[in-house]
Amino acid sequence: MSSSSTSDHFVKRNGIEFAGTHLIFDFWGGSRVDDLAFVETALRDSVIAANATLLHLHLHHFSPCGGISGVAVLAESHISVHTWPERGYAAFDVFMCGDAEPELTIPVLKRAFKPKKMTISEHLRGVVDDKAE
Repeated sequence: MSSSSTSDHFVKRNGIEFAGTHLIFDFWGGSRVDDLAFVETALRDSVIAANATLLHLHLHHFSPCGGISGVAVLAESHISVHTWPERGYAAFDVFMCGDAEPELTIPVLKRAFKPKKMTISEHLRGVVDDKAE
């Protein structure tokens, strides 16, 4: 991905200008989705892999089920996670703008949590419509 020449950190890829890439992925049958320290490390590793800038990381551990919800706030946007260990499910939401590469979070998180099944969707946020301007 390459940034446009403006200072707003919009991205231009394949002739389309947009605010950033929003990835949504679901992991089923993964491991360690109830391990707070492990989830934190996986998120930090994802930020590094994506060439993003971590501003703040907050995770909450629910009891008694052990689920985790949290967000890594980035200069480029965010990575959020919500886990349901009792269902073997983890939901990740990765949104990044500028030169960050959100797609590079996928292999890091996949390697960490080892899901048996995963689905991924991509949405380009803030697509610039030159006709509307």
